Amino acid sequence: MLAKAVSLPADEVIVDLEDAVASEDKERARELAVAALRLGPLGRTTALRVNGRSTPWWEDDLRAAAETHPDVVVLPKVESPEDVSAAAELLPAGVGLEAQIESARGLVDAERIAAAGHGLEALVFGPADLAASLGVPVLTIGAGSSDHALAHVVAAARASGLQALDGPYARLGEDLGLVLSARRALGHGYDGKWVIHPSQIEPVNDIFTPSPTELERATRILGAAAGAARFEGELVDGASRRLAESLLSRAELLAGPF
Repeated sequence: MLAKAVSLPADEVIVDLEDAVASEDKERARELAVAALRLGPLGRTTALRVNGRSTPWWEDDLRAAAETHPDVVVLPKVESPEDVSAAAELLPAGVGLEAQIESARGLVDAERIAAAGHGLEALVFGPADLAASLGVPVLTIGAGSSDHALAHVVAAARASGLQALDGPYARLGEDLGLVLSARRALGHGYDGKWVIHPSQIEPVNDIFTPSPTELERATRILGAAAGAARFEGELVDGASRRLAESLLSRAELLAGPF
């Protein structure tokens, strides 16, 4: 998987030491991750997801990250700004952080977490653990995500100038469910979505990349008369132009270097 990752058209490749690894395999998984990361970047952005602060592996995972210097360290189950600052203390300058919001406590404190600083770049919506924490009766990762929780996380991220990323959809081979999940996240303003299989990359990339038709329309809106105006059968005004600018900025970000 690590060898194949280099060739995949993903914006970020995440080497996982947390939920994807059984407890008895944690030490060996860390060794493999260190060996892989020493070989160089695994994708446009290379990330290492460590175990949570409450686990016995957290500190050693972060020391491994400090040694290998990935672009980003993903912090799972973040519930307070202190979870972010404690991790940052063990990492060298230049390593970014992404905080996963995966519990009722983390959701309630999302605004303070987003404002923690210390190189924090993004909030990541964690659908499975959050559903379990809230008592949502689902058994599939990515199912049952509430609109309130999705909106809360993205609003907290934007208020502090961070990216917002949606978690994965785990039912492999069910393209419709994946597409609906990705469109839902996009509709809330998320920048992207995690995937767990190479077959999911292209559908998700397509959904989060503005189409040529959308880009052309956004450009035309910016060229419309100032103030309130009738434009192609609808009202456009200053807010419409800000929407157009936002879409064009998203496209520019996706096209830029990672």
